[in-house]
This record gives sequence, C-alpha cells and structure tokens, in this order.
Amino acid sequence: MKNSSNRRKATEHLHDNTMQIVLACCCCLMVALVAVGKGTDKVKFPGGRCYMFRLTLADKNGTPFTLDHPEEFLSERALDRRRRQQIAVDSTDLPISPVYEQLVAAEGVEIISKSKWNNTLLVRSRKLETMKSLSRLDFVADAAKVWTSPDSIEKRKVRARYISEVTRMDTIAPNIEGVAFEQIDMLNGTLLHNRGFRGRGMHIAVLDGGFMNADVIPALAKIRLLGSADFVYPRSENIFKETDHGTMVLSTMATDEPDLFIGTAPEASYWLLRTEESQTETPAEEDFWAAAVEFADSAGVDVISSSLGYHDFNEPTMNYRYRQLDGRSTLISRTASMLADKGIILVNSAGNDGMGTWKKINVPADAHNILTIGAVSANKQNAAFSAIGPTADGRIKPDLMALGSPTSVITGRGVISKDIGTSFATPVVAGLVACLWQAFPQLSAKQIIEQVRQCGDNADYPDNIFGYGIPDFSKAYQSCKDLHQ
Repeated sequence: MKNSSNRRKATEHLHDNTMQIVLACCCCLMVALVAVGKGTDKVKFPGGRCYMFRLTLADKNGTPFTLDHPEEFLSERALDRRRRQQIAVDSTDLPISPVYEQLVAAEGVEIISKSKWNNTLLVRSRKLETMKSLSRLDFVADAAKVWTSPDSIEKRKVRARYISEVTRMDTIAPNIEGVAFEQIDMLNGTLLHNRGFRGRGMHIAVLDGGFMNADVIPALAKIRLLGSADFVYPRSENIFKETDHGTMVLSTMATDEPDLFIGTAPEASYWLLRTEESQTETPAEEDFWAAAVEFADSAGVDVISSSLGYHDFNEPTMNYRYRQLDGRSTLISRTASMLADKGIILVNSAGNDGMGTWKKINVPADAHNILTIGAVSANKQNAAFSAIGPTADGRIKPDLMALGSPTSVITGRGVISKDIGTSFATPVVAGLVACLWQAFPQLSAKQIIEQVRQCGDNADYPDNIFGYGIPDFSKAYQSCKDLHQ
C-alpha cells in the first residue's frame, strides 16, 4: 500500500472505527498492514535495478491464428457469449504475433505481459538504454518506460491467522441476508434473490491486489471457485497470502451463510485475478490489468468487478491529468472501453479521492460502456470521499451509487466487519448485475448496463456527484422484462 496522503487508490480499505477521517490522514494504511499480517521490514529488491517498457506493435503480421478458427484462442464459453449477443470476433482478438515476440526477446529482454487488444508487450530489462534499441525495431510503433524497480520492498508476507468457524454476531438482522441486508435492500436486490436469481451459471472475475485466506476461511467455504491467476511482476508466492482487500470485495458477492451474511451473487462462479502490486504505483499495473481482463474474456467471464484505479504514480512525470480522463487516453481505460463490445460488463469503483486534492474519478472509471460506482452512506447521502466526475469529454460519472460508508464485509481473518470505500460499493452492484443478467441472458451487455443506469433514483436528472443515482433492481428487472417482450 502506498503511504502518501495525496495518493489514495480505490484499493485502500478504510475501517469503520476510523471512518472518513482516515481518508485525511491515511492511518488506515497502517491498520490494513496489521490486519493482513504484513511486516514493515524492508529487503533489497530481488535482482537489483531493472526497468519495464511498454512496446506498442505496428501490426500482427506473422500470427498463425485466423478469425476463421477462433476456437484456437477463445474458449467455447467465450464464443457462446459473443454469439448470444451477436458480436463478431475481430482482429483485436487475434493473439500477438509470435514472430514479433521472438524478435523482441532476442534483444535480451524478458516478456512480462502482453495485450492482444492493444497489441502491446510489457518487457523487462536491466538496462535503461534497451528502450532505444527496441524502439528501432521496424515493427515497434512506440516504446515507453512504465516501471522502475524500487530500491527495496517489504519482506514476503505470511498468512494472517483466521477463525476456525463463522462468527455469529450478537445481533443478527431478522432476514436471510443477515448483516448484508442493508446493502442489498438499498438496491432492492432482494427481489432478484426471492425470485431465485442468485447468480447461478454466471461467471464473475474479481480483479484486486490479493485474496488473503479466501481459500480457507469458513465464511467463504461455499464459494464456487473457477480458479485464480497472478498477472503482477514479480509474481506472488501465493495470492491467498497477499492483502485481504480482495477477500473483502469477494465476500460482498460470494458469501452464502443464511441468516448471517448473504452476498449479492452467492451462487455465481468466480475467477480471482491479482493485478495490483501494493508496494509500487506505476503504469505497468495497467498492463497487468489489461492482461487479466483479456484472460477473463478468453475464459468466458460475464461480469468483472474491479475495485482499482490510478492517476498518481511513483514517478511524478507519469501522473495523469484531468484532460486524459476521456476513456481513451490511457491503456487501462481503452481496454475497459472495449469490454462491452466483447460482451462483458465491467463494474469499476469510482475511487476514494473526493476529499483529496485530485477529487475526480480515476482510470479506468472514466471508460465508456461500463458501470462506475460511487459510495453513499446509510441515509443515502454521498460519502465525502467518493470521487466525482465528469469525464474530460463531458460524460456523467459516476454512473451509480451504492452503500459504501460503511459496507458489511468479511476480512481475511474470517471476521464480519464494517468498512468504507467505493471498493466495497462496487461489488455489491456487480453481484446484482450478474443476477439480473441471469434472469435475462438474451440481453446484451450494453442493454443490461443501460437498464441498470436508467433504474437509478437520479436518472431523470443525472449529475456528477450521484450519477444516475442508487439503482433499483426491482425496476431494472421489470424494465428488462418489458424490453425482452
């Protein structure tokens, strides 16, 4: 986690006992480190000084793949999702040319990550001057440094201790959703659950920085886990030993403990994908994110929940400006803006910068055709920390609001807690989006996105604080039903 008072990512989780004042002093970061069992001892970065460069390739000449045989690079589930929405496989889906990969590797660099949608390679080298030689290759359209290794990092993490059984609180809400009732009821999501739409058959990818103990804590024992993957450099020894931010995000959707805690999509199936490196803040994390969503697409995922955002980096020269919040200028937002055209719904946090100097949404919250989620309190007032719009090209952001001050979550220790942030409002919505789409699988990603937007309580007069407002999934269900008829 970054400890700068003016650099707060949507991934920072903010504990209930400190609430909004924490955003001003960032002491929540120290709490978070203790909560997941991190130490503060530093060690030298393994391998010494090195750099990463993003190479944008001119074309895909030499690829052995063709659009006539998409089954060679996309799963049958991914192809079914496209067919259902009448989406054609196009040139962006073709894998990067292996010929170009070999020629790049021959320059003495290591390929860390790649994005076929953007036709980019992320490569690592010990020498800064390598970027010049790479940029001279005739098939390289652009080369840019996006990462410099830190001098030191924290020692390897250890798992936090976790409780051996689900802790029942002294007071339980008199309903099956338990302590999660308030955050589901605010969105009128109980109607979907009562009708039997709990996410079954839907695949959700959760992109985060780690999922401490999500594989062992009793509260998540019923999760339908499809698999996990790490896209960060350096790779984690085990993503279930990293931060528990992802665990808390996951819990708001996947928990299935009747009368104690029911998530918004308890019967959905989940991919857990690590894209966030908590010890540095660099544009390379955009490449990790892009690689993860392309993996999710290829695997056939329907909905992506991402509580991540960027604008401020370790190297100030790389910082973004407001004018770049147009959904196209940054690699991560360009990638996010393509997801609905692949038939996937992205639900992304707005960010927690409302009380800081930046105040605006982060990237990729500025992307086109996604649902950007801000946070409200229990009395439906906007949370002061919730980032605002508009985008640089004048679009309303955030799109929607949900309970994020505070949200009921389950920590990496397996304990029910209250935490605040747009990070936790986001998956509450993502889970219900999956349930709604389960009810109307014949609708496209863009149709679902639009119907959910239009069911917000501020839809008649959307603004850049509340967006389209707090969504009513009962209304969304009816509007989808009318649309289908």
